[in-house]
Amino acid sequence: MNASQLLFRIRAMTLLFVVSLILSGATAIPVYSEMKWLMATHVFSQDTAIGAWLWKVWLGVKEVNDNNLFLFYGYDWLAFGHIVIGMAFIGPYRDPVRNKWVIEWGMLACIAVLPLALIMGPSRGIPWFHILIDCCFGIIGIIPLYVVRRWINQLEKIR
Repeated sequence: MNASQLLFRIRAMTLLFVVSLILSGATAIPVYSEMKWLMATHVFSQDTAIGAWLWKVWLGVKEVNDNNLFLFYGYDWLAFGHIVIGMAFIGPYRDPVRNKWVIEWGMLACIAVLPLALIMGPSRGIPWFHILIDCCFGIIGIIPLYVVRRWINQLEKIR
């Protein structure tokens, strides 16, 4: 693979990662509408662990919406954080070799998802299946970053 092919692949994978990161954060903003729609679909029975959990989440979201709307401001900042983290990847997009550290930082952030979910999840009463979903964000997120890091190392050797 030549340098231009590697650069194209690095940029495409970095862009995919950033778009995924921003979209995952942006879903926090319409949480009330999302939960209202999900509960109206009746996809999950309340007799299942997932259905019971989603019902509990819905009741909490509805309570916040009805009585403490200001708490959703934290969700807005969560989305903003995802956008700002995504902006950090402009550096590797523009000059991957020089900004390889951002990719490595992103990999560390993905790893850090695991202890946060595994420690804070149980302490907040989050069920195990939801904790596993949260852990998947870190596990899945590290894969494209690892691939990009390998490609950057190859590009570095070519140059």
